[in-house]
Amino acid sequence: MEQNVARTHAARALIELRKKILSGELAPGTRLFEVPLTEMLNISRTPVREALLRLSEEGLLERVRSGGFVVRTFSFNDVVDALELRGVMEGTAARLAAERGVTPEQLAGIQEIVENLDRCFGPALHDVDFDRYRELNAEFHVALAALCGSPLIQREVERISRLPFASPSAFLQERADFMHHSLRTAQYQHRAIVSAIAKREGARAEALAREHASLTRSNLEHALKEDGARVKQLPGLALLT
Repeated sequence: MEQNVARTHAARALIELRKKILSGELAPGTRLFEVPLTEMLNISRTPVREALLRLSEEGLLERVRSGGFVVRTFSFNDVVDALELRGVMEGTAARLAAERGVTPEQLAGIQEIVENLDRCFGPALHDVDFDRYRELNAEFHVALAALCGSPLIQREVERISRLPFASPSAFLQERADFMHHSLRTAQYQHRAIVSAIAKREGARAEALAREHASLTRSNLEHALKEDGARVKQLPGLALLT
């Protein structure tokens, strides 16, 4: 029972601190120490310490030699590298799924997600249910990583998706006019990836998955070009694909 409580507290500390960092409540450059955080979160020091170490592994924090941690500041290259890593890992997952084959149940499950994503779009270009799309998009990427049947690949995709700006569920709505078109492109890619896996086309599945992740970079570059100064100030910046 005590171990379960400790794990629950550690998970809550991790989730809360990650949320505060990505939302900007804990701004880049902020020094973090265990004792003040235990008071802020009303949790004992051990789960807070575990959360800080985990966030350091994820790349959100840097350890300071004099003690404590500091919230990292990220460059455009950091964002690009994180997105590149997600594309590589999801591409590998898609290729292995195609090469190894998937069960009819697995294929039906991810196809159902794609069909539900289709229902997020209305007849008009701007007719998109953003909230539902975001939810289903997250489900799609989790299901995609699971298709290859490798717990190791799944863990790595999950870990990389927690890197700053790399999550497929992160979303920037400031450029809604552009994003409507981008989401339709992303949905076309969803269908193509699943089709390639079903046809056992490993190389094509991998290329499509990597292209899908690269769409995020294109969206980011577009947003920076349109309104770079404002976008750069968004602490949790990421663009959904």
